[in-house]
Amino acid sequence: MPQWPSLQLPAAAAAAARRATPFALCRSSSSSVSASASNQDLVACSWQKEDEAEAQSLVVVGGGAAGVYASIRAKSLAPHLNVLVFDKGRFLSKVKISGGGRCNVTNGHHLEPLGMARNYPRGHKELRGSFFKNHGPQDTMRWFSDHGVELKTEDDGRVFPVTDNSASIVDCLLNEARRLGVSLQAGKAVTGASVTENGKFVVKVEKRTVDFVDHVNAKYVLVATGSSQQGYSIAAQFGHSIIAPVPSLFTFKITDKRLADLSGVTFPIVKAKLKLDGIKRSAPELTQIGPMLVTHWGLSGPVVLRLSAWGARELHQYNYQAKLTVDFIPDIHIEDVKRILFLHKDHHASLDGDMHWASIPNNNLNTVALRLKQWMFEVVAKGQFKDEFVTAGGVPLSEERYTFVPELATLWISKRKIDLSMTVVQVLNVDGVTGGFNFQNAWTGGYIAGTSIGTLASSNMRQQQPYLQLDGS
Repeated sequence: MPQWPSLQLPAAAAAAARRATPFALCRSSSSSVSASASNQDLVACSWQKEDEAEAQSLVVVGGGAAGVYASIRAKSLAPHLNVLVFDKGRFLSKVKISGGGRCNVTNGHHLEPLGMARNYPRGHKELRGSFFKNHGPQDTMRWFSDHGVELKTEDDGRVFPVTDNSASIVDCLLNEARRLGVSLQAGKAVTGASVTENGKFVVKVEKRTVDFVDHVNAKYVLVATGSSQQGYSIAAQFGHSIIAPVPSLFTFKITDKRLADLSGVTFPIVKAKLKLDGIKRSAPELTQIGPMLVTHWGLSGPVVLRLSAWGARELHQYNYQAKLTVDFIPDIHIEDVKRILFLHKDHHASLDGDMHWASIPNNNLNTVALRLKQWMFEVVAKGQFKDEFVTAGGVPLSEERYTFVPELATLWISKRKIDLSMTVVQVLNVDGVTGGFNFQNAWTGGYIAGTSIGTLASSNMRQQQPYLQLDGS
């Protein structure tokens, strides 16, 4: 079968992983075990073996891209690990509808980690180190290619399956998870988690459609619920603060009659600048260049979506009231625009039905040029917030009481002097712009989190081998 790329953890990350090693759940009652062990010792070891399934279990909360990818990685590294993935709905539902049903897997134009990190309005500072070095866009594309999914990179860098069908990605992931023995349990919501005195997680699972409540013991818990309140609630139960999530990647509602006749028109490249009355600073990220689409409710397209991501919190703060200046011909200086208009005004038909270009005063042509270069629109609201779009918010990366380790994509939680292995990914305050960057964050975070858990599980299993051999002797 195809092999995963190796992950080399730096010394600091390895030390963090060792500090986060879960409390050993299978231990001898004495300092040494010999062949002449008492019956009580044998009974104890027998009990320990019965508990091994839960002692070596991983519960993944959330069956999206990060959760499923992490479960595959962890199970690949630790085949003995009992991996259960719970999702309150259907698995990979957002993968299925993303990219208009084509699934924008990643971005093929930003292969360097630093360039990749610049595309994350929340997280660009923390992710510019080794995060994408461990598993970047090339690794993601190689993984899918090795598992039978042929990909293509379009002119703007977006990567899609050649089938232009997200089912290719969904089927690949689910088939690989099932092949490895990952238990995929849809329609079940994890509504809480607690910790026993001996260091086990107890995860509460409910099925909303029927009167069903279960409790699952696990040694590892991975929270990968995206923007769902479910993941935030679990993180909050363990003492994390939550930055209130707000919409990101949305369109602009603009009630401008001048746009009415242009609905459906796409401008291949414009330069758009977002201005908010309460924000005096002019952040470079609030000016974007790219395609723009005129819709029946306002403006959309990649340039607008990127602006909405970089200005997500400020736009929310000011109730989505802003000014948008659009340069429809960014590659042409305004003086050149004027010169072109003056040069060609005699060669065009009537304007407004009864006025010829030749009779238009030069001042009016200057106004036309200015309009083409600096057309001001009033943003009055955000457009429809689609299910596949993301939010800005979640567990802060700079949480003072905990340590965010980019190499592990992990927030390690310590409680009651027992080191627990709860990995929080895809509920962190990280979000990317449009173009495949949010999925790449999911693949990278899932891969690294799965690696850290799988490595810990394999290490703990090797430490327990003498006891298991004794029990079978």
